Amino acid sequence: MREVISRHRTACDGFSLVVGLGDGHWTSPSPCPGWDARDVVEHVIGFHDVLLLRPLGTKPARPKDDPVARWEVTVPAIRAAIDSAANRSSEGSTGAPEVDLGKLLPMLTAEVLVHTWDLARALGVDPRLDPHLCEVSSEIVGPNQESLRSSGLFGPAVTVPEDADAPTRLVALMGRDPRWAR
Repeated sequence: MREVISRHRTACDGFSLVVGLGDGHWTSPSPCPGWDARDVVEHVIGFHDVLLLRPLGTKPARPKDDPVARWEVTVPAIRAAIDSAANRSSEGSTGAPEVDLGKLLPMLTAEVLVHTWDLARALGVDPRLDPHLCEVSSEIVGPNQESLRSSGLFGPAVTVPEDADAPTRLVALMGRDPRWAR
């Protein structure tokens, strides 16, 4: 479980680095059709809220209109909620809200990685995705890709060369065209 948690933290740290570069570019289009850079940040905040924070009874008080500050408040809330859930799980506590971190976090990690790429492309910066995290995420997403696509959350996989690096393979697997540029 420690490794699963560590991978998610590392992915969120990478997203934080890219969010910090967004000043003045929040309305730039992203690779997600109909979304700008701000929408990508709000989406990452939103899926953490719905899938992790609310089920664990956490509701961070965020400012209304500052994507950087909104994400900066979200990160410690994510860490605290995960730590609390992991501690309850290891102690065998009952009666508290339960989230299966072992199943949820790997999928959230893949989401954060891909949306880091989306945001970086919208901002015109290098996403610097961790190749190991991308490899692990591809191994997790790969077997589940058809159910993810049928949910409408991802487009069809994009074909990339067999020797493409792990970040390129992950974003292509999750329906992104690695050649996309603003």
